[in-house]
Amino acid sequence: MIDLTRTDSLFVLTMRSGENRFNDAFVDALTAALDTVEAAGSAALITVGEDKFYSNGLDLDWLTGPGAAEGPTFIRRFLRFLGRWLALPVPTIAAINGHAYAGGGMFALAHDFRVMRADRGFFCLPEVDIGLPFAPGMSALIQAKLDAPVARDLMLTGRRLGGTEALALRVVDDAVAADQLLACAKARAEALAAKNVATYGAIKRGMYARALELLDEGTIS
Repeated sequence: MIDLTRTDSLFVLTMRSGENRFNDAFVDALTAALDTVEAAGSAALITVGEDKFYSNGLDLDWLTGPGAAEGPTFIRRFLRFLGRWLALPVPTIAAINGHAYAGGGMFALAHDFRVMRADRGFFCLPEVDIGLPFAPGMSALIQAKLDAPVARDLMLTGRRLGGTEALALRVVDDAVAADQLLACAKARAEALAAKNVATYGAIKRGMYARALELLDEGTIS
């Protein structure tokens, strides 16, 4: 489901679950990885998917099938999971190797920095087109990370962005060729890995205080 590897102070978390959709089992695996990274002290963390997917968001098949009874509880859990990622006291870089849709896009936004392939994959927040309003914490996360006009346009139109356009709109920090994706992410991570975790975490909690408050509340609508 996931692989977590470490070289010195750099962790690389590779998501290996197809479209990498979020359900209880996937969040369990990612949470266990976070526990490992946090226990390491000063470090940096990169996440990446495989093939054409970074993450396609919530596992709607599971939420409308086997996980239907857990739906509201799981959504609250997912919101708090995003909050934990947003406040993680180590530098985080999303290496967006393919599609980052809906909750997958929000997961990427919860990282400190984003590197995206320039030639393949889309970043998209399609909730307006699939009839799923953003929870207050989701809206706050998106608005904390994107310029106001960009957040408005992406949230209200469901527009898809390729890597080059995402870079121009400052949704991502770099757009590079596929064979440079991890190298670019690692260069960013290695430059930050020695940051003091207490200071780094405190700064992030201050920067994103309102979003973190709403994500922790777990209000769905």
